[in-house]
Amino acid sequence: MARMIKRSKALAVRPLKTGQPTGAALAFQGIRDAIPLLHGSQGCTAFTKVLFVRHFREPIPLQTTAMDQISTVMGGEENILVGLETLAKNGQARVIGLVTTGLTESQGTDIQRMVARFRREHPKYNDKVHVVPVNTPDFSGCLESGFARAVAALIDTLLPQRPTLVEETPFMKEMPEEICINILPGAHLTPGDVDEVKRYSHAFGLTPLVLPDIATALDGHLPELECSPVSTGGITVEEIHKMRKAKATLVLGSSMEEPARAMEKQTHMPVHRLGGLMGMAATDQLVMLLRQLSERPVPAWIARDRSRLQDAMMDTHFTLSGKRLALSGDPDGLLQWQFLLHEIGMTAPVVVSSTGSHALADSGFDTIKIGDLEDMEDLCRDGTTGVNVDLLLGNSHVATMAKNLDRPMVRYGYPLFDWIGGHTRCRVGYEGTRQSCYELTNALVHGSDPRLPPYHSIYGSV
Repeated sequence: MARMIKRSKALAVRPLKTGQPTGAALAFQGIRDAIPLLHGSQGCTAFTKVLFVRHFREPIPLQTTAMDQISTVMGGEENILVGLETLAKNGQARVIGLVTTGLTESQGTDIQRMVARFRREHPKYNDKVHVVPVNTPDFSGCLESGFARAVAALIDTLLPQRPTLVEETPFMKEMPEEICINILPGAHLTPGDVDEVKRYSHAFGLTPLVLPDIATALDGHLPELECSPVSTGGITVEEIHKMRKAKATLVLGSSMEEPARAMEKQTHMPVHRLGGLMGMAATDQLVMLLRQLSERPVPAWIARDRSRLQDAMMDTHFTLSGKRLALSGDPDGLLQWQFLLHEIGMTAPVVVSSTGSHALADSGFDTIKIGDLEDMEDLCRDGTTGVNVDLLLGNSHVATMAKNLDRPMVRYGYPLFDWIGGHTRCRVGYEGTRQSCYELTNALVHGSDPRLPPYHSIYGSV
């Protein structure tokens, strides 16, 4: 069990945490014809939009209720009603995510009541637009927990409840010809990661229904329309309704526990929880589960990928074994790396998380600091021996720290604004793990000059 060190200062210097509204907005990007409506000031939405545009380098549909000084004091209920009506009236949005922010959560806004009022006052939109309310206060949680809350709200709102197992026996006999499985990916997975999980599922003859499906929404495709006010990819509302007929649900990430419980409640189907998909053991668990669900043998190309990963681990062993890492990020991202580091013999004496979690406390890390990037840099510096790590892992904000410490770094997480294509990088599965091993090795080999600096005599200039 890891030792968790709580935050000991009253401010954040070089913040590591990204708020829950940003995570909820990310989840709605994976729903086709959806748009998040952030109930807060314009600055809250502007921050989220800029972060995602810099990270994905794609247009991101977002709207705001534009709370000002008067509506903050007197109440912003009319802002919600006007915003929902404006988006519904355009006719292009099929799903509107009503997301709260720190401002409106402090105000005590009851968004569920406002959605019910909107339905009463505008019944003509009831069959055309689904409004999904999500409570995401900025002052608790992180991007991953906000993402999970949005997915749970989508399940509660869009997925019709399935009858109990006793009552559904006749229905079970009418299973569709294709075998579907539900996949609930965590926010720590990139579009490339989600696409790889879908590829594994298709290889076993299974049809994956991914909620939310950022692999088809934020993968960098060119949309048919030059400019769209709603999301241009992702899972459709009809496919979400179809999820109740799936054979099982795969939950990827410990932060997705709330959506997992919501899926169990709505569908009464088996739910399989997977902590992470980096590393050989974690991928073996996924492959064996898909083999069990499909009742098919493991495809030859997957077995070949596993053999390649074994060879890559042997090739990189002498460089990676025993090296010390400084790792920062959200809980699920840290846990996923921990699975791989254990297999390749690397240690992480410096681990800084944006927030705590039960899964993180039960992880194989020795010590975890709940803090910011200033805490991370302080932990990387040892008063007697200088810098005590060989490599840094984190988002683009860690790059300046790596330069100050004269250490190489590997980028992952949110945001990646200085690394083109970082959001499409696949790190899961056998091939994704293999490429991560190569990336870690090359960063250590080429990240800093291993040669001694040349000696310049003081007498040479005389």
